[in-house]
Amino acid sequence: MALTIRSVRAVEILDSRARPTLSVSLEIAGGAVVRAGVPAGTSTGAREAVELRDGDPRRYGGQGVLRAVAAINGEIDAALAGRSFISLAAFDDALIALDGTPDKSRLGANSLVGVSIAAARGFAAATGTALWQAFVGRLDFPRFPVPHFNILSGGVQALTALDFQECMIAPVGAPTIAEAVRAGAEIYAALRSLLHGRGLVAALGDEGGFAPELRQPEAALELLVDAIAAAGYHPGLEGVAIAVDAAATRFFAAGTYTIAGEPHSSDDLIARYSEMVGRFPIRLIEDGLADTDWAGWERLTAALGDRVELAGDDLFCTNPSTIALAVDRGIANAVLIKPNQIGTVSETLHAMRICRDAGYRRFVAHRSGETPDAFIADLAVGTGTGRLKAGAPARGERVAKYDRLLQIAAGDAGCGLTYGLR
Repeated sequence: MALTIRSVRAVEILDSRARPTLSVSLEIAGGAVVRAGVPAGTSTGAREAVELRDGDPRRYGGQGVLRAVAAINGEIDAALAGRSFISLAAFDDALIALDGTPDKSRLGANSLVGVSIAAARGFAAATGTALWQAFVGRLDFPRFPVPHFNILSGGVQALTALDFQECMIAPVGAPTIAEAVRAGAEIYAALRSLLHGRGLVAALGDEGGFAPELRQPEAALELLVDAIAAAGYHPGLEGVAIAVDAAATRFFAAGTYTIAGEPHSSDDLIARYSEMVGRFPIRLIEDGLADTDWAGWERLTAALGDRVELAGDDLFCTNPSTIALAVDRGIANAVLIKPNQIGTVSETLHAMRICRDAGYRRFVAHRSGETPDAFIADLAVGTGTGRLKAGAPARGERVAKYDRLLQIAAGDAGCGLTYGLR
């Protein structure tokens, strides 16, 4: 069914870090209006599509997005208003051609992804289906993903001494998505109590995870195991597992990884990961090495690729060509999927197809700067990825994604969907 665009509009709003981002509204034929909130990253990769920011130090420290608002309300609206599109791919192709740059830098990846997400909602609305159902048939059978809750944070998200960026729990053994969300919330509460009882004063990181003043990642993982058990769950690969986002690019310089002041070579860090995997129920390591250390990634994959999922985020930036190159070299076995890293929903789906065809797992993820938009929850369900991370089970912009999973499960169409990893 063709989608006819009447107008596209944007306004500058705030994301969850008090930084500006975009809210995009798209009016389609018949008068319906669909919207999208645009996420933004703190830990961004060098290969990401480029946001359009104002650069005016007098407003929001240069982070304003009025130029992106003007691009949407002006050039993008003028190019799309009155046109009909037979598919989301055709719509996104028109956006990409209009921008005309390989990295979306002229009109901004933040502009394009907001318009693209709104259009995805528009196509679903035009056919009378839920958004997640619009993705059914694009990749795998739909299913509820295992949520990976970031409950203990470090790195650039928390600005503590802990170099690792995220320590997550994954209720792999939960029977349903509702029980998985309950487990995440109960373990989060148990961790709060443990931190208080041990005198570890903790602020919250960007994604809602606690940020106690720890130095060693192993100390953070010990806390997670204790919190899982304290909440009455089993710490294990078949119960509640652990996942780690090291974000290693952030503590890599001149060929050396520095953790708590201690230098590591690539092989030293690989050996440390191997010890962690033997000691803790770790099922996934994200960005275990820097995005420029491809030779190290080859050795990491050879050493641990048959024991855990090794996911690339900064390494891939949801870029189909980069993913294809890594597949050829046997680097990693899983890919973080973030639509704003590449700039359109259709390119995101293309990246996911490359992963699927190569046997790489797909891990749909949020950004540090979020809005209440729950698009990624529908994307994860409809494409059957089996994996989603949206932060802690706290803070409205994070909980909105988990709540959306619960809403889908409660609906007639979602009741028959299975839960778990693929």
